[in-house]
Amino acid sequence: MAKTFSTSTARTGASSFSVLGADTAVTGNIEASVDLHVEGRVTGDIACKSLIQGDASEIAGGISAESVRIAGTVRGTISAREVVILRTARIEGDVSYDALTIEQGARLEGRLNPNGGHTPPAIAQLTDESTLEPAE
Repeated sequence: MAKTFSTSTARTGASSFSVLGADTAVTGNIEASVDLHVEGRVTGDIACKSLIQGDASEIAGGISAESVRIAGTVRGTISAREVVILRTARIEGDVSYDALTIEQGARLEGRLNPNGGHTPPAIAQLTDESTLEPAE
């Protein structure tokens, strides 16, 4: 049985974000309609607006977002329009993207899949569900 974790948000001006601190471990899927900053450990899939991962962080699951900045360890697929992989990143899984930046020193064991301008399926699903009208 999959668990879904909804994050609380902090407001700073017009934007909002959620933070999972270094002392936080989450088992289950996370869905956030805002930006998410992960410093702890997540075992489960993450779907959010944008993801920033700290360098000591670990994620074991798929990631779907508009943009991601990976600095820690990811064991799972990444699907985003804009992907930045920092030098401290260790990724075991495929990466789908429109725009990609990889710093020297980053490690990737998987395939790089350019989307060719197409929205990754998980992002399209999140967008479509939030705008659907009930059927008559």
